[in-house]
Parts: sequence; structure tokens; C-alpha cells
Amino acid sequence: MIFETLIGLALPFLGTAAGSACVFFMTENHRDGLETGLNGFAAGVMVAACIWSLLTPAMELSLHWGKLCFVPALIGLFGGFLFFTAMDLWISRQPVKGSRMVLAVNLHNLPEGMAVGAVYAGCLAALPGLCITEALALSAGIAIQNIPEGAIISLPLKSMGKGSCRAFGAGILSAVIEPLGALATIVCYRFLSPTLPYLLGFAAGAMFYVVIRELIPSLEQSTRPNRGALLFALGFSLMMALDVSLG
Repeated sequence: MIFETLIGLALPFLGTAAGSACVFFMTENHRDGLETGLNGFAAGVMVAACIWSLLTPAMELSLHWGKLCFVPALIGLFGGFLFFTAMDLWISRQPVKGSRMVLAVNLHNLPEGMAVGAVYAGCLAALPGLCITEALALSAGIAIQNIPEGAIISLPLKSMGKGSCRAFGAGILSAVIEPLGALATIVCYRFLSPTLPYLLGFAAGAMFYVVIRELIPSLEQSTRPNRGALLFALGFSLMMALDVSLG
């Protein structure tokens, strides 16, 4: 279980690092098709993960609420939406475009790390509704979504005159946020366990916000939106099948 947890924590970092490495061989003009496909697939995976890996376990952990078992998940969900709406408004007021991009990606990486950490903490504690297969599938989905995010950081920085190594380094620094957030969540699990349903809901709200605010608009702005829509369906179906059959 510990080995699988370490792999799961490393996957999102590796996804961002791989995307940042695109600065060495990809130009802005060549990334649209790849980014559209990855964003569509990742959006489908993340929506399915929010439902089956975050919200459903949150409600199962609140069964003592009876018919109101959805309340903690709902409170966390809206908390995630409202928090990241406020943070996006703050980011939009930052004066430098490059800094806005770095802040936005780092801001979105933190709840993804928290979501991974919360699920793995629940697995380590053998809580009902959570299993290592679901956790690994969630990590893999976030890793795929992080590939274009890494490119979004490194490629514009290079076009602004930064060297390839420096642009890649900025992407790596943003990638560190996720495993740190995940580790902090796992370490603090004993203190956070009573609030785990709210935390899972918060992470779901944050991930839904990323999908609605970042991924879906990027598909509409691409030159191949139909490809993104098809891969969204594929990602959602794959994650749903993994969660239901192996969960």
C-alpha cells in the first residue's frame, strides 16, 4: 500500500514535468491538437473522478446523517467553488501576464494534490468506499491533465524571452505543489479525519471549477473541438468503468 501511495503521489508531478519538457521540442504552433485531446480526455476523467472517487465516498462516510448524508459533500463542493472563484478574481488583478499564468496553475495544482492526498489517506485508513485502484486512477487522470498545464507554463515563458531551461524549471516548481499538498493532507489526516467528507467535497468542487473554468473553454477555443468532446466521453467512460468495476 505504501509503495502504491508513493507512485500515486508521484504521477501528477511527472505529468506536469512532462508537459514542461515540451519547451525543448515543441513550439506554440504545434501544441493545439495535442492539448485539445489531452484536455478533453482529462476533463472526462476528472468529472468521473469527482463523482465516484470524491463525492460518492464523501456521502458514504456521512451515512450517519441518514437522508441528509449529501450535506457535508454539498457544503464542501460549494466551498471549493467559492474559494477558487475568489482566488481567480485575485489572480486576474495581477499585473504581469506570465505571473498570472504561474499563479493560476499553482492554485489549481494545490486542490488536486489535496484530492489525491485525501483519497490515499482514506485508503490507508481502510475507509469504506475508497480503494487503491480508485486512487491510482485519480492520480493518472490528474497526471494526464497536468501535461498541457506544464506546457502552458513553460512555452509562454520561453516566448517571453526566458531560456528553455529556466522555463522548464518554472514548470517543475509548479509540479512540486501537488505532492506537497498530498503529503500534507496525509500527514494531517488524523486531525482532518472528522472533516474528510467536507475535504473530499471541497476537492471535488475545486476540480469541477478547473474543468468548467479552464478545460471546457480551452476545447471551445481550439481548432478541433469535436476531438476534445469525443475524448471527454472516452475519459469519462474509462474512469467510470475503473471506479465501478474495480472500486
